[in-house]
Amino acid sequence: MATSGTAASTVGGPLAGLLVADFSRILAGPYATMLLADMGAEVIKVESPGGDDTRTWMPPVRDGVSTYYLGINRNKRSIALDFADPADLDAARELADRADIVIENFKPGGLRRFGLDYDSVHSRNPGVVYASITGFGTAGGASLPGYDLLVQAASGLMSLTGDPDGSAYRAGISVFDVMTGMHATIGILAALHDRAGTGVGQHVEVNLLSSALSGLVNHTSAFVAGGVVPTRMGNAHPSLFPYEPLPTADKELIVIAGNDGQFRKLCVELGLEELLDDERFAHNEDRTRNREQLRPLLVDKLSRKPADEWFRQLSAAGIPCGPINHVDGGVALATELGLDPVVTVGEGDAAVPTIRNPITFSATPVRHELPPPGLDAHGAEIRAWLAGDR
Repeated sequence: MATSGTAASTVGGPLAGLLVADFSRILAGPYATMLLADMGAEVIKVESPGGDDTRTWMPPVRDGVSTYYLGINRNKRSIALDFADPADLDAARELADRADIVIENFKPGGLRRFGLDYDSVHSRNPGVVYASITGFGTAGGASLPGYDLLVQAASGLMSLTGDPDGSAYRAGISVFDVMTGMHATIGILAALHDRAGTGVGQHVEVNLLSSALSGLVNHTSAFVAGGVVPTRMGNAHPSLFPYEPLPTADKELIVIAGNDGQFRKLCVELGLEELLDDERFAHNEDRTRNREQLRPLLVDKLSRKPADEWFRQLSAAGIPCGPINHVDGGVALATELGLDPVVTVGEGDAAVPTIRNPITFSATPVRHELPPPGLDAHGAEIRAWLAGDR
């Protein structure tokens, strides 16, 4: 560990030298701590003797290990601690007292009886940046369980997802867990910047519902600023057209005209020059209002060629468009574009392919070094360090 004197990382990174005590589990917290670990922080993942729940979330699996767990836990070291055991609890407190960053997603107040809540840790470690992740905050929603699906429903996202006359749908990923994990990371980095000037840490609090309402951006703004309650529109956009899948000769293609210039280019490529002087479609607001008249004109032209041919032609003309891929197609496209999306961490039988951290630094690159740890894989090493002098 870069901070502890135990097995040191061979790669620096912009957060090298920082120690993270990770008391989180499932997704939002572990995603945040993986981002910090990728950027060079030393992350110690504290698990119950039964392990992080996502270890059992399968299928799919790789070599008997949940791919869900593998996807959000690289570059960490694991120690299993039972807070009911006095020696283990002492180790947990010692870790928190040495850490630059503590992150947890227990129920509000759940760590107080162990002396691991913010006030207790801050009193012993004034420089700590302590991040708490909850589902619905610490006031009226403190007792509500923080599951992404509940927040997708409660926030309004599911009311926006699906066909206009169909049932509400959840997003295909735990979008607000991921978003809250990123908000936690942003808050932690901001608090670290403040600590550099004051020498004192602070409590960073995020919750899934607040992240959801922030992440709904134009939809929540439509309500709070415009008094409009958005509804499901399938794949259509409430404020742009075209901005959706449109049928071609063989399959659907995403076609976007985000401004008047792009729409003019689209008309030229489709052979619809007569629309350039049509007042119904002159500006985005006009096209959005008159989408039901414009859509069949676009579809008529697009249906004369297959999607791949249109993709090449329209892309060459600077018109945003693209295929609707499965996940394997998305990885393949990123590979084709030179983004190198897949990196392998670890060596030999322990090697695990993971998705590359999306951030590129010119001077302090991220690391993809340690494979997701087995439960308590570094327990002996970490206990020995905690028992020694600081």
